[in-house]
Formats: sequence, structure tokens, C-alpha cells
Amino acid sequence: MLQELLTAAAAAGGAGVLYLASAARVVKQYERGVVFRLGRLAGRVREPGFTMVVPFVDRLHKVNMQIVTLPVPAQEGITRDNVTVRVDAVVYFRVVDAANALVRVEDYRFAVSQMAQTSLRSIIGKSDLDDLLSDREKLNQGLELMIDSPAVGWGVQIDRVEIKDVSLPDTMKRSMARQAEADRERRARVINADAELQASKVLAEAAREMSETPAALQLRLLQTVVAVAAEKNSTLVLPFPVELLRFLEKAQERPVER
Repeated sequence: MLQELLTAAAAAGGAGVLYLASAARVVKQYERGVVFRLGRLAGRVREPGFTMVVPFVDRLHKVNMQIVTLPVPAQEGITRDNVTVRVDAVVYFRVVDAANALVRVEDYRFAVSQMAQTSLRSIIGKSDLDDLLSDREKLNQGLELMIDSPAVGWGVQIDRVEIKDVSLPDTMKRSMARQAEADRERRARVINADAELQASKVLAEAAREMSETPAALQLRLLQTVVAVAAEKNSTLVLPFPVELLRFLEKAQERPVER
């Protein structure tokens, strides 16, 4: 009799251990557990830690709540100003409602990927080439809004969308290079012309000052001679002093005394 009781107790204990082993579940810190009981959503979402389910009746699905980095394949399209480009992007999103992420959409990762691709093609068609190259922040915000609107109903939140690269045809790259070169040449010519204008104004003012003081013109002439002599040329032409010419001119104008 005692042996039968011990055998029954051992069998019951073994069944209890087997039940606990099959019913025990562990949800990690970055996960949430969604329980389906006979195919229906049962109770609230299970928090991280140890939890129990009914074996053969409940099915626990674990949903990752971490931020997911989803690369968007390069999409080819024509911009509003008729330029063919290839644009790729990256989407950062996370699940905020684990139950909706499983119930409302079949595969939320695939759904977000497809929505990101169609939205990226739509953004390409609505934008100019200059916007894609220089005003990406505004396009990122518009792309994020387009993806986030349907994703809210899936229990998914879009954190950020970034356009990574814009590929242009080789002909367009050469045209842009020629345009940039022409613009730099235009600015260089404007700068040179402005420098010539400023120099001419200063030279005109200097000429007026020298015309009032003939000695200053003579000193400038001597400075020019010194500058030429510093070049170590073989021949140096020294102009005749202007003051000496004026002296001779005045001497000729004097009346001859008898």
C-alpha cells in the first residue's frame, strides 16, 4: 500500500514538473509576449521576465521592441525636372504595440519595407534635382510622414528616415561639373574686374596728388628706377629729369639782356 502511494506521488510529481516545464516561458527585457489562446488574443501583453502559459492551449509569440534599422533598396525614378536618378535610404522604426504588430498586419517588417520603397519613389517624382542634393532634411521629414501614417495602425512607430545616396547619370555629372566650372570662372572675372576698378580709382587719386606736387612725381620716377635696377638687367634706360627740362624751358623764356 505504501509503495503504491509513493509511486503515485512520484508520478504526480513528475507530471507536475513536466507541466511546469512545458508551461514556463521567459520573456527577455527587449521583448513583449503576446498570447493566443485557441487562436484568440488572450489577456494583456506579457511583460519581460518569467511567465506561464497553458500547455497545448496557449501559444506565446515574442515581439522584439528594439529599434530596427531597415535599408531601403535603391529606387530609380524621374525627378520633377526630368532627371533620372537612383536614390536609396534607411528607415529606423520600432514596435510600440506588440499585439497590433501581430494582429493588424501579416509581416510588419515587410510591410514597412514596401511602404518605404513606394514612398521613396513618390518623393523622387515630386522633388527637383537640387532638392535631392541640397535640401535632404526637408525630404527626410516628408518621407517619414508618408511612411508613419499607415504604420501607426500596425503598432509601429517610425523614428527617423534618412536618404543615404543619390546616384546621377555620367552625362549629368559632367554637365554639373561644367556648370560649376563656368560659375567659378564668372566669379573670378567679376573679382578681377572689381580689383581693376578699385586700383584705377586709387591710381587716379595718386595722379591728382602728384600733379599738385611735381617733386613727388620725380621721387616716384626714382623709385621706379631702383625697382628696375633690382632686376639686374643688362641695360637700364634712365629718363631725363623732368625738373631739368622745366629749368631749361624757363631759361629760354627769359629775355636776353643787352
